[in-house]
Amino acid sequence: MDRVRELQDKIIKLKKEKGITILAHSYQSKEILEVADYTGDSYALSVSATKAPHDTILMCGVHFMAETVKLLSPHKKVILANPEAGCNMANQIEPEFVEYFKKHNPGYTVVCYINTTAATKTVCDVCVTSSSAVRIVERIENDNILFLPDRNLGAYVQSKVKSKNIQLFQGCCPIHAVVDVNDVKKARELHKDALLLVHPECDPKVVEMADYVGSTSGIMEYARKSDAKEFIIGTELNIAEVLAFEMPEKNFYLLSQKLICPNMRITSLVDVYKAMTGEGGLVIEMDEDTIKKARRCIDEMIRLGG
Repeated sequence: MDRVRELQDKIIKLKKEKGITILAHSYQSKEILEVADYTGDSYALSVSATKAPHDTILMCGVHFMAETVKLLSPHKKVILANPEAGCNMANQIEPEFVEYFKKHNPGYTVVCYINTTAATKTVCDVCVTSSSAVRIVERIENDNILFLPDRNLGAYVQSKVKSKNIQLFQGCCPIHAVVDVNDVKKARELHKDALLLVHPECDPKVVEMADYVGSTSGIMEYARKSDAKEFIIGTELNIAEVLAFEMPEKNFYLLSQKLICPNMRITSLVDVYKAMTGEGGLVIEMDEDTIKKARRCIDEMIRLGG
């Protein structure tokens, strides 16, 4: 038996013995996805955690994702598999900036992407995901919006909801934002019959060239349902790999080799095992006040997104 399979079997045995539910973001490696109980994007995983039968949740993803799980399931023990797995975009915005903006712009509703820290969520009004952002912003009664931290997702929302005055914080996902028009041109030259599917965290010029724009889950679902046989995938490398494995009858090409997230890649199968044995991992601790305040913008997202 190979070492990976042996370790996977130990993890599967441990999660049954200890009553642990494993969540794995779609960007995680194949060997981690194979031992997970739930896979998907950050918000979908948080919702899955609320329905999980176990009181211990192990998150294979990044820190803000584990925090969101804790916010929605405060009574559960939440462990981040690799303590060093952060998110550069989430760390670009501090709650002090939001407080300063609200003080000097009292007429604005502050909309935060779910890719933010729990501390930042405590001072925001509404949370959104990449799949729900347009719908939620449309439904906000106020016309004056500050969208943070991702300027590219914000610009995509701005292009779809022209009736709103949307101010953008100049943050971004450094992985998605690095892809440019030249990458699209090169990929289309190589794969002339392929459809281009991109994440709205990409540059607006790249988004304009796409055949489909959507969240990680949206991209995957589009590829599954489409009659097309070839796709250029404009999001993290692992999505193209997962789709190729799932649908070998179709061809999936990565838009750019630059689309690799080191923060997602840092979590290994060994990290998962050690977190389950207590030798590793990070238990997410959060006081009641933070949970209460940060939950408000998530609850508002659920209300407006329903």
